[in-house]
Amino acid sequence: MAHLNQQELQNLRHLIGSHETAYQKLQTYSQQSNDPQIKQMFEKSAQDARNTKQKLMSFLS
Repeated sequence: MAHLNQQELQNLRHLIGSHETAYQKLQTYSQQSNDPQIKQMFEKSAQDARNTKQKLMSFLS
């Protein structure tokens, strides 16, 4: 793995936090939705946000 400088590390942490926040919000929206298509859209978007967060976290290991 390439070594990250402080700015890159800070940006990466910010992106990870943003994707976690997006995941949480989209999960909540999905749970509150009554329309099956909207619910599915929120669930897929939430999973995409979680997957992206996990990919970003792989840069920390």
